[in-house]
Amino acid sequence: MTTTKSIAPIAITMGDAAGIGPETIAMLYQHHPQTMHHCFVVGDVGIMRRAAEVVARVCNTPAIPVAEIFDLDAVSALPPRCIGVLPIAAPMQLVPWGEVNAEAGAMAGRCVEWAADAALHQKIAAMVTAPLNKASLHAAGMPYAQFPGHTELLQHQAARFLQRSIADVPVRMMLANDELRTVLVSIHVSLRQALEAVTLDNVLETIAITHQALTPLLGRAPRIAVAGLNPHAGEDGLFGREEIDIIAPAIAAARLRGAEVAGPFPPDTVFMRARSHPDEIEVVIAMYHDQGLIPVKYLGVEKGVNVTLGLPLIRTSPDHGTAFDIAGTAQADASSLLEALRVARKLAGVA
Repeated sequence: MTTTKSIAPIAITMGDAAGIGPETIAMLYQHHPQTMHHCFVVGDVGIMRRAAEVVARVCNTPAIPVAEIFDLDAVSALPPRCIGVLPIAAPMQLVPWGEVNAEAGAMAGRCVEWAADAALHQKIAAMVTAPLNKASLHAAGMPYAQFPGHTELLQHQAARFLQRSIADVPVRMMLANDELRTVLVSIHVSLRQALEAVTLDNVLETIAITHQALTPLLGRAPRIAVAGLNPHAGEDGLFGREEIDIIAPAIAAARLRGAEVAGPFPPDTVFMRARSHPDEIEVVIAMYHDQGLIPVKYLGVEKGVNVTLGLPLIRTSPDHGTAFDIAGTAQADASSLLEALRVARKLAGVA
């Protein structure tokens, strides 16, 4: 007799209880039940029930039922249009919508920790993270106050699991939509620190991580373009020598290692070139956060997906924050979360 190996489910972390994360999750269960098959929420049952009621009231439909589950085996038994919630802490208070709250920050951090640990132990196929609020995370105190966001928290979890130092588990943020992919050399640091992070080793490492992460996805080496740091990519040293002394040597070293990479290109035109010539450029390496994310977000936040590269797990997230100004109104657009889930399914090979 043959047995069929069960498919590990996908975990969706609830995000900040005071933000739009819970209600966008409820929207997906309401409007895209097939996509939510074999998924569950890591979070709080009461918070998710409140979110489901808000969505139902605005949509003038019955609220999606929320079921508390106690183990991962229960996920496959959930009926359609039912939000399965795995509580990983004591029930929390119904915190006010749209306000920084230490309890909400701590719960959001715990959800990410639990999902990362489950992914690292291959108990789940992937994790999709609804947005957390960095101020709430900081208000929660240690250990969460030390992390600027999801990426750094996940890097810490992975390093601890692998018994390595943080430096030995380099990660990068990739923002992607249907028209553009961009990977960042540095993430959540000040602009001054970001400029200091433009070193030969960091640029080379970013190219290597991008090459390694996208090759399995595309079935071949990705065509990578590298943006310069300075206006006009330095104009042959007239506006700065970073392109000559740092970025170009990193590109040359990456080519010797097998990467299909070109540049440095002027940062004010390389993203347009990538968008109009996707056969030539499939991903752009940006030197700092806003250089890379403004072009992607300008094309539409609702289309963007954040993928953390370099981790020994699959993690995606929507390309937006907690939107405290509209939290609790069911006015949020769940499209980015839907795309994040679809990308996670593709990366995990889950139909």
